[in-house]
Amino acid sequence: MMRRRRRRGRYGRMPHPVKVSHTTEIKAFNPEPPNSLEPVLIEPAELEVIKLIDIEDLNQQEAGQRMETSRGTIWRLLQSGRRKIAVALIEGRRIELLDSP
Repeated sequence: MMRRRRRRGRYGRMPHPVKVSHTTEIKAFNPEPPNSLEPVLIEPAELEVIKLIDIEDLNQQEAGQRMETSRGTIWRLLQSGRRKIAVALIEGRRIELLDSP
């Protein structure tokens, strides 16, 4: 199941694709003990932003240049990815990494 970025609302321009250079063979992280809660889905762009900012220690402007997108988009992806990871850790949900397009 591949989710694409969509514009918000009925009108406006379609979003530009975000450049993602990092791929991983890992598909999911499971809580211990396992449960039947709905998994949290992390998009490739969210994972890339978290890697660039939290691991490679880039600022949002530098991450935006590397991913060829705006700083605002980087901020939105970072907040969304961190929130999803926090929810998964607090509620004990499975984290699934979606495939790149």
